[in-house]
Amino acid sequence: MAPTAAPPPLPGKKRRIGMMTSGGDAPGMNGAVRAVVRMAIHKGCEAFAVYEGYEGLVQGGDYIRKMEWEDVRGFLSEGGTLIGTARCMSFMQRPGRLQAAKNLITKGIDALIICGGDGSLTGADLFRSEWPSLLEELVQKNELTTEQVEPFRHLNIVGMVGSIDNDMSSTDATIGAYSSLARICQAVDFIDATAFSHSRAFVVEVMGRHCGWLALMAGISTGADFIFIPENPPEDGWEQEMCKIVSKHRALGKRKTIVIVAEGAQDRHLNKISCSKVKDLLANDLGLDTRVTTLGHVQRGGPACAYDRTLATLQGVEAVEAVLDAGPETPTPVISIIENKICRQPLMEAVKLTKSVAEAIQAKDFVKAIGLRDAEFKEYHTAYVTTTAADQPHLLLPENKRKRIAIIHVGAPAGGMNPATRAAAAYCLARGHKPIAISNGFPGLCRHHDDKPIGSVQELKWLDVEGWASRGGSEIGTNRGLPSADMAKTAECFEKYQFDGLFVIGGFEAFTAVSELRKAREQYKAFRIPIVTLPATVSNNVPGTEYSLGNDTCLNALIDYCDAIRQSASSSRRRVFVVETQGGRSGFVATVGGLSVGAAAVYTPEEGINLKMLELDIDHLRDQFAKDRGQNRAGKLILRNERASDVYTTEIIANIIKEESNGRFDSRFAVPGHVQQGGIPSPMDRVRAVRLAVKCMQYLEDYSLSGDDLVADPMSATLIGVKGANLVLSPMKQLEEHETDWPARRPKNEFWLGLKDIVDILSGRYKVHHPEA
Repeated sequence: MAPTAAPPPLPGKKRRIGMMTSGGDAPGMNGAVRAVVRMAIHKGCEAFAVYEGYEGLVQGGDYIRKMEWEDVRGFLSEGGTLIGTARCMSFMQRPGRLQAAKNLITKGIDALIICGGDGSLTGADLFRSEWPSLLEELVQKNELTTEQVEPFRHLNIVGMVGSIDNDMSSTDATIGAYSSLARICQAVDFIDATAFSHSRAFVVEVMGRHCGWLALMAGISTGADFIFIPENPPEDGWEQEMCKIVSKHRALGKRKTIVIVAEGAQDRHLNKISCSKVKDLLANDLGLDTRVTTLGHVQRGGPACAYDRTLATLQGVEAVEAVLDAGPETPTPVISIIENKICRQPLMEAVKLTKSVAEAIQAKDFVKAIGLRDAEFKEYHTAYVTTTAADQPHLLLPENKRKRIAIIHVGAPAGGMNPATRAAAAYCLARGHKPIAISNGFPGLCRHHDDKPIGSVQELKWLDVEGWASRGGSEIGTNRGLPSADMAKTAECFEKYQFDGLFVIGGFEAFTAVSELRKAREQYKAFRIPIVTLPATVSNNVPGTEYSLGNDTCLNALIDYCDAIRQSASSSRRRVFVVETQGGRSGFVATVGGLSVGAAAVYTPEEGINLKMLELDIDHLRDQFAKDRGQNRAGKLILRNERASDVYTTEIIANIIKEESNGRFDSRFAVPGHVQQGGIPSPMDRVRAVRLAVKCMQYLEDYSLSGDDLVADPMSATLIGVKGANLVLSPMKQLEEHETDWPARRPKNEFWLGLKDIVDILSGRYKVHHPEA
């Protein structure tokens, strides 16, 4: 066969990067494709998409297509993978890989970014390791010439994990996992309602053959009575234990029962635990009207949630950077996220660690199996067990170590407040503490604490909070009022009710309130108790953390709104919507929202707005709409933070764009307002609420200083948060004095500021504003 001509990556030619999705589809894969294509073009490379996964790699030809900037427009809001995925038996054999190598060289591609599961990524690493011998064989067989293969001596591969099971070690989250969890939680929430109505039990099967992440997180998010996961099978006699727990809950007045079963669930002897067996136990032994629901592939469906869109985008950007940084000796990396940070990990080490979990399960070493999952997994499992089952005598502390823990919400409502309160109360009850809810914030405490028959200070019972896992807003009420409005009365109430610790959930007002209480300790001894703050605000503007409860719920509400708006903009063609976001003087919501919806521009208080900026953006819009030749339905979104400018309001910007467009395109403005607070909290906010609340309770439980020693201890008033790759308790004094921009009500150093450049790069705006770049 005569050698095929190929354009090699020689001087004068652009670097060519291929992008492929493989294995099971996962929401967010399209966001990864969009990010890789546009980042590659931004970096001066050419981007190619390999359609139908490894099958397309083997088939070649039109399956490997050059991608232009506009080809990935609208990808973010689409579910599944638009470039396709397929099983490919031929790639598993060397002749298939030989053909794939020839196809890449023919197209001039020497770098491949693959989004798939561990099997797909393992195949990619094998492909890379065989690459030199594949080239030799192609030359020997006269498929290609030595001159043609010479520029392609090194194949560079970068992996991203797309998997709804979240089953890859060395990363906290895989692309698609949180979207799948959202589908499960929505389904279980709906099932929950009918279960309550009929006082029924439901057994729900979720995906997860080898990994119980979905089942565990769904159990936490929905307050399920019992869960079955492969990594930690129940002890022998689980049938009686499950029935005992369900019976206790029913005896306490619970009308519904939810049991979640991972499809890979088994007992400690590796015998499968089926949904039908669980159903029979609940029906026959407890006499419950029981149904089975198998969610199946609906868990894969639908558009990606905000987190998966952001994760896929940031990982796609990092994957291109990894391609350009790599040399022949660089081990194949997989792009991961640890806590809040995108990072690179050695691919085969991650795969080996992942496979060792399955090996540990097969060896019945379940302690090792659950330990090999990331640290969060074990924490979440412990938190689930502690906060779900009522009446656990083995967890009770001695009488002299039990405390009265006050729980208060301060500031605006945020998704996650109720799940955090439920988890805190359940933990307290399991340990023998008394959880005491203060209704309606500090004003409620001062004005209504002694109202009859029910005041604003009430001890919480298990059944009171049991159903709060999926409730939005604040069931105990929240208020922006600060203790300084009547510090003496606040101290009097603290003294009267003898609080031993205070758990404050809220945003910047909560942060301010705790600061006031800490400073007032010299004058008021009642405040000499340990205090911990859990940030909860859609604005994500609290110092000491990169994540606040409620901001994920907010972002999901915002992208749903923006997806609908974009549909209108696209249907009308040539229309720009300027959408106003919440966030106070922090541009976090606008920026990450812009990343999630593919905004054409984002305006934040940190950067402000000026006339020159608007002129450049309007020029850019003119250019973008000029490229729309009728085959595409062009619609654009601009996100403007509510405090980005006192002069250039959302409506004024929309009017300026409309006026300056000279009739070439239209402009509208939209203000979602308090819709952004969301309704039902997102699964991420629910599960993190549990983990963080339990950590806070453990801090209050373990704190032992009092009096002057407590006043002198910086750790007597703390804030829990995610910082870098760590979950930390930070002393309030340090945060107040060194990390807070008090006039702007935000942290001095906002971790997300660099994300704005990524928004601009992927919209094409960056080079308009930085022509020298």
